[in-house]
Amino acid sequence: MGAVTAAKAPATAGRRAAVEESLPLIAEPSKVSPKDARELSRQFFDRLTSLEEGTHEFQYVRNTLIEMNLSLVRYAAARFRSRSNNEMEDIVQVGTIGLIKAIDRFELTRQVEFTSFAVPYIVGEIKRFFRDTSWAVHVPRRLQEARVELAKATEELRSRLGRTPTTRELSELMCLTEEEVIEARKASNGYTSSSLDAALSSDAGAEGETVLADVIGEDDPGLELVDDLSSLAPLIAQLDERERKIIHMRYVEERTQAEIGEELGVSQMHVSRLISRMLRRLRAGLLDPAVA
Repeated sequence: MGAVTAAKAPATAGRRAAVEESLPLIAEPSKVSPKDARELSRQFFDRLTSLEEGTHEFQYVRNTLIEMNLSLVRYAAARFRSRSNNEMEDIVQVGTIGLIKAIDRFELTRQVEFTSFAVPYIVGEIKRFFRDTSWAVHVPRRLQEARVELAKATEELRSRLGRTPTTRELSELMCLTEEEVIEARKASNGYTSSSLDAALSSDAGAEGETVLADVIGEDDPGLELVDDLSSLAPLIAQLDERERKIIHMRYVEERTQAEIGEELGVSQMHVSRLISRMLRRLRAGLLDPAVA
């Protein structure tokens, strides 16, 4: 692991805390190889579950996970390599939003590789980017760039506030006037219409050429959960009312542990323990051959 070094004197409070908890100090997370990133990510996700959101150590672990897994964004963006360099930069930035969403929603208890979990989120964001930034009329470059920044700022505030941000909140975060935020929103109405058979690759004679129809729309991951939910229904029914409420808030409303704890009047750590205990019970029930 060339980018992973033994920690002697970490530079920030977040890194000091991470080292104290026996996490490896990663000098340059973005340079960690994909193979090493998979193993290291498990350690960092495991540590993340025991940290309080908003603390320096939580931010260090979360930010390191983002940087270590940027190769997933580049991998997903590679299919659009025929785009211009400027547009590819936008694609990578937008794909990073999907990576952040995946990190915030991933749990080791899912028993799937993070790479398998994250790529659909990344690709989904890139698909939305193409859907929302194909211009039918000339739109100044500054507004196109503002549209990308607006999308990132909206997602960041929505995650932080638990609701759609106001124009004023967006303008403060983006250091723009409210009029400029509104202008960026209006600019997104300049869509173009293209043939669904339009090729996204300029490689002549390439097999398996990607066409526009392959990258618009979204798969519904919920369809794959139908069987699991059917099996879980009787097990969830055995939980008490408070436990069912926690499960609903976490996995249906996709609220953070901190938000759940605030509503229930308990700490985020206590919510984490409750969820872990319930998941162990549900998993044991699913694996029990006596349970129909």
